[in-house]
Order: sequence, then structure tokens, then C-alpha cells
Amino acid sequence: MGKIDYGLIYFLSQNSRISLKEVSSHLRKSSQRLKYSISALNKEKIIEKPYCIFDYSCFGLILFRVYFRGAYINDQDKEHIIKELENNPYVTSIYEFTGEFDLTVEFASPNPSKFNKEFKKLLESIPTLNDYKMILNFVTYLFPNRYLIRYLNRVDDLLITEKIIGGDKEKETFSANEMSILKNLLLNPNMRLIQLADKTGLNAKTAKSILRNLIKRNIIRGFKYTLNTKKLNINKCRLFIKLHNLNLESESKIMEFIIKTKEIVQINKTAGDWDLELDIESLDRDKIKYLLLHLRESFKGLIERFSIIEFYHCYKRSYLPPFIFQEPFKIKKFFDAGNLPEGNTHKL
Repeated sequence: MGKIDYGLIYFLSQNSRISLKEVSSHLRKSSQRLKYSISALNKEKIIEKPYCIFDYSCFGLILFRVYFRGAYINDQDKEHIIKELENNPYVTSIYEFTGEFDLTVEFASPNPSKFNKEFKKLLESIPTLNDYKMILNFVTYLFPNRYLIRYLNRVDDLLITEKIIGGDKEKETFSANEMSILKNLLLNPNMRLIQLADKTGLNAKTAKSILRNLIKRNIIRGFKYTLNTKKLNINKCRLFIKLHNLNLESESKIMEFIIKTKEIVQINKTAGDWDLELDIESLDRDKIKYLLLHLRESFKGLIERFSIIEFYHCYKRSYLPPFIFQEPFKIKKFFDAGNLPEGNTHKL
């Protein structure tokens, strides 16, 4: 395709369900022109694999991230492994790096014991996944692609607000209708309201009301496209940081620095071999190099060590594991509490 409209990429990457009218208003371009551009982006697979951001902690889940080394020796083996992982009901995301680790896989589980049991089953079924590092994810901060803001005519403050996923939140209970909405958005995040109502057996007004309520309760935190960063000439990497001499004041200072850095699009606070994972994106590779130097100089007494690897490809991106829709106890618990959803109940 021709010249890339990074302003349009910005809005689509932040809200895959955004209307043409809204994008047209922000970019001051005609809806017809934008419709053609979006069609071209889809055709060229520059934007793909839309996903819904659910706060998995509201479902009583914890997130484990496993980095595998030497998992495969050829593309055929890789395809087989990825297919097995995609079908695993506890796997939420799969992506590939270039460097020390081959595949990175995220698992969501109700507790460490259940994760350990399911992980061992996975290792038995795929013996080559025998060299890995395991990380527990405490909380994730998600930011828009702030480095693209310079391509916008004007900036809406609401579009540059971070989202916090995970952490210490109360476990929610959900009605059958809510679970049906959640399941369908997991399968098809860009499903339009009329189709969502049809799939769930609800009328459009009820489906819209439930969706709005889930967003208001911060169960659903947004809708995004996965960007093909290579075709967009975006440099994307993950920085691993191990900290020492840490106290509340020093942690606050480094977090303030990180949050203000527009090239950082995601922060994971973790437990394991490192304490922080920073996902960095930029159209200028030199800016990433400068950021690393600045970070190292500014916090040389706090950073014990760090390493960096480049993203290669995303195979799956999600925030909820499919298994939660196979277990009826969550619905039963809601009914037992004396809460009955409006309308008919449905099998999930």
C-alpha cells in the first residue's frame, strides 16, 4: 500500500470498535476515505487479530508468563507447537521473540496449583518445551501508542490514559447473560451490537446495557488490533529489568520515569528472575537506544541488570482463558447468592 496513515493506526490500535464517524472527527478526514484506508490495512494484514482487553483478576485468575528456549528446530515443529498451545484452554497469549527466547506463552489460572498441574500436562505432550523461565505477573499497565501522537491534529486526553490490568482486585460474579456477552466478545471482539444480540439470544437494548455495564465496572478495559509492526516500520522490543536497593521512594521515581516515557507501551510488574518488563515501541531505533542509556544513567544505583530482546510475531493475544466458560460453578454461585439475571438464561 501507499503512505501509511499513522494517525489512523493510532486510533485503530486503541479501539478496534471505533466508529468511522468518530475517527473522521478526530482526523478531519472523510468517512469514505477512511473506510478505504481501513480496508487496505486489513487486506495487507497491517492490522489483524483484534482482541478484547478483559481484567482477568476480576475473574479470580492469576497470570503466569513462560519464556521457552530451543522449543523447535524448524518451521514445521513450530507450527505444531503453536497449534497445540492455541488449543490449550489455559493459554491466553502466544508470541515470538528473536534472541534468547523462542516462544513466550501466557497462562491464566485460578491458583498456582492448578497452573502447575496443567503446565506439567503441557510439557508431557510437547517434550521439547523443557527449557524455560517462569514469571508470575502481578500487574500490567497498558498505554496507547503515545509516540504516534505527533501524527494527530489534536489530542484528546482520554485517549492517552493508561489501563491497569491485574493486581489485587475483588473477584466478581457474573450472570449467565453477562458470561454469554463475554464469551462472544472473546471469540469476536469486533462483533457489532446487532450480531452480539443475535448470538446471545438477547435483544439489542439488553445486550448494549450489559456491555456498557461490563465496561463501567472495568471488567472490559478496551478493544484493540494487533499491529504488524514490521510492515509499519515500528521497532518493538521487551526490556527486562532486575532491581536492587529498592524502597517505596526509589520505586516511585523509576515508575514515574517509565510512565512518562511515550515509547513505553506496556509495563509488567513481575516476580521471578526480573522485576519489570517494559514493552518499547518507536519508529526510530535510535530513540530506543537513547532511552536505554538514559534509564541506565538515571537509575544506576537501582538497576542491578537488564537485557533486551526484539519482538518477532504475535500468534495469539487475549486476556481470558477459554476454560472459564466451561465451568458452570461461577454461574451457580451467582444464582445461589439470590441474584437472578433478567431474561432467559442460556447455555454457554
